[in-house]
Amino acid sequence: MISNFGYNNNLFILPFDHRSSFVKLFGFTNLGFEEKNYIKSAKQLIYEAFKKAVTQDIPKDQAAILIDEEYGDEILKDAINQGFITALTTEKSGQEGFNFEYGEEFAQHIEKYRPTFVKALIRYQPHSNWTNLKLLSDHCHMHGYKFLLEMLMEPNVPNAQNILPAIIDLRDNGLEPDVWKLEGMENKNDYKLIVAKIQEEERQNVGLVILGSGESKEKVEQWIITGRNIKGVIGFAVGRTVFSRPLIDYKDGKVSKEKAIEDISSNFQNLYKLFISQN
Repeated sequence: MISNFGYNNNLFILPFDHRSSFVKLFGFTNLGFEEKNYIKSAKQLIYEAFKKAVTQDIPKDQAAILIDEEYGDEILKDAINQGFITALTTEKSGQEGFNFEYGEEFAQHIEKYRPTFVKALIRYQPHSNWTNLKLLSDHCHMHGYKFLLEMLMEPNVPNAQNILPAIIDLRDNGLEPDVWKLEGMENKNDYKLIVAKIQEEERQNVGLVILGSGESKEKVEQWIITGRNIKGVIGFAVGRTVFSRPLIDYKDGKVSKEKAIEDISSNFQNLYKLFISQN
């Protein structure tokens, strides 16, 4: 087993590595220079909200951004310079299975930034070819990066019955995430069973973060309430639920840039407060 495996600190991620999702969010039908610049500026706005949240409430050593290179190059460089925890996405957006955004040059693009975490998104299907994903997992562990795996269960309902066989399958294929980024669940026992599986044998420091799936604020809050206080559930990664409405309102001229930043930051901080609550 790999030394220094897993990640046992709290981890509250603001993910805005979306690419095709941002195109849909803003209703762009053409992705030209102007539209790409607008997406970059929107991501900069989210980053300002993240920094505000860290300044006001969320401990710096527990807060992280997850972003892509295409629209987030300047943000990544600034975040690393400021000592923030960073996670870099590696998958090609909007694809089935797992394909590297930059193909065989994936390693050079990771080395360009040297983030804390390297992230991959998969929509799990049995009997898939995980060769590229194993390359990424091995690269992370050989070069000192933490491997963050986001696994969506399609079309199954996320629960232990569906997720446990997928975890076993991926590990049988040599994949060893330090942190699993999984969809929220309705039942505490599901979280407990999954944590027991991801932490078995020498994996006691492996963590689970709850992702938001773009769901309603109420649903995401319920997932967090259910999962908090379970040892091994170390935080969350919630993006669209936090920033979509403020970004849309800002684009439509309903709120100022400052108000959009405040609202995104407040949404992020409120989820943090909910997670750490002992009630």
